[in-house]
Amino acid sequence: MRNSARLLAAWAAVSCLPVFGAQSASIGRFPIEVDPREYLERIELPPGFRISLYHDEVEGARSMAMGDQGTLFIGTRRAPGGDRMDKVYALPNPQRAAVADKVLTVATGLNVPNGVALHDGDLYVGEIHRIVRYADIEANLYSPPALQVVNDSFPDEWHHGWKFIRFGPDGRLYVAVGAPCNICEPRQGQGTIVSLQPDGSDKKVYAAGVRNSVGFDWDPYSAELWFTDNGRDVWGEDIPPEELNHAPRAGLHFGFPYRYGKALVDDEFATSLGEADFTAAALEFPAHNALLGMRFYNGKQFPDEYHGDLFIASHGSWNRKIPDGYKIFRVRMDKGVAVDFEVFASGWLTPEKEYWGRPVDIELMADGSMLVSDDFAGVVYRISYQP
Repeated sequence: MRNSARLLAAWAAVSCLPVFGAQSASIGRFPIEVDPREYLERIELPPGFRISLYHDEVEGARSMAMGDQGTLFIGTRRAPGGDRMDKVYALPNPQRAAVADKVLTVATGLNVPNGVALHDGDLYVGEIHRIVRYADIEANLYSPPALQVVNDSFPDEWHHGWKFIRFGPDGRLYVAVGAPCNICEPRQGQGTIVSLQPDGSDKKVYAAGVRNSVGFDWDPYSAELWFTDNGRDVWGEDIPPEELNHAPRAGLHFGFPYRYGKALVDDEFATSLGEADFTAAALEFPAHNALLGMRFYNGKQFPDEYHGDLFIASHGSWNRKIPDGYKIFRVRMDKGVAVDFEVFASGWLTPEKEYWGRPVDIELMADGSMLVSDDFAGVVYRISYQP
């Protein structure tokens, strides 16, 4: 049975979040003593899909990366009670079973290790202020090697400082560097997505005008980058929109702090840049839904109509009178164009507007099933399809 005391602490922490203006007067409450295993039946999915628990004791589960031998690596950011976390987990599963039977801690003492990525068998971890590496990690799960510092030139600020990292098709490591504020003029190198060589050299900005991206992936057909971005808070219930952005090449500016979505201008910040200097969002999503991790579906288990589409985890709002989000979106893609989106999975938000889980990241298993991390419930779900 899960730890009820921890859930009570989480509820108390959420209830005490700061209030900023009328639009922040209420957030979803966390039901007392909720066991996610008993709430799975609340999740609504399209016909033929089912959800189960891949593992039910992964405190603060955030970004995920799948190893060649079936090990799922998971970063952490903050415990439900509010404390910053310092661990990276590994869930070994060499048989690729539907359930992982153990959780190992392969790294500890880190500075909010939200981001994880794998390259040539090495585990890369994105802390707030640096990127570190653990060599040949799957062969050393029970005696992890000492960390190696790859690059320590990142800002050491908490606000949007947690990193999402992934390796691109070009073999470079991409790192999201959030703006250290709700709304501000970012300092040099912040509000960007940067890339660097695996050894940490040749760091350069790939995309600018990015407030806080916590998820990106490359279209398997075009090898072009797509990423989510969270809009500013304390502006209104329904503005600005959350964004799905398309960055087919380096050097594009995606608007922050001057513009949001496709054409919404924030008059609080003047700029000499013209409309043509900005790249509009590919799709707009409801405000304050907190779009995080995302993956293109290139597995073989889901029906053909899902192949090449994009799945996005919505962490859910914290500053709306009526909470929104807490779901997984499906984006329909057509020849490299994001056509529209629909809700793929919902039910983490109850009819009483109480949330019992918050999806964070998405990863695919070798069999084509989908894993979803949840840092609030402290679990990893598995979504599978069987006609």
